[in-house]
Amino acid sequence: MELKTKCHGIHQYEEKDIITFKNGFPGFKDLKKFIMFPVEDNTMFSILHAIEDEQIGFIVVSPFDVMKDYELNLDDEIIEKLKIKNSEAVMIVNTVTLSSKIEDITTNLRAPIVINTKEMLGEQLILNNENYLIKYPLFKGDA
Repeated sequence: MELKTKCHGIHQYEEKDIITFKNGFPGFKDLKKFIMFPVEDNTMFSILHAIEDEQIGFIVVSPFDVMKDYELNLDDEIIEKLKIKNSEAVMIVNTVTLSSKIEDITTNLRAPIVINTKEMLGEQLILNNENYLIKYPLFKGDA
């Protein structure tokens, strides 16, 4: 299958590559199917792109590349909802907000996206942790 994105070119994918977000995303409840692919020439970033809307894609980054002591405890409800059997199948990413000034590029550490890479199920969580900023400076971190 082929996804023609507005900003990131054409990407080939198969059914097995689709990550399903049963509840959609906050602000994008109707978008439930996504694929993820790396940003060309920068392995730190990936694009989580909606299949249902060629205009919607989120730049994401691993929080562990940004904050060395980032921690996330998944409650039983999320573990069950995403059918998580072991931690090796879990991928955590956070959205990135771009800016023309590098010092203003941020990531949202308070709202991680949890993906079960075996079942290809995902959900964005909102953490109740004041230590994780919504606009954490990406290039001023403590990684």
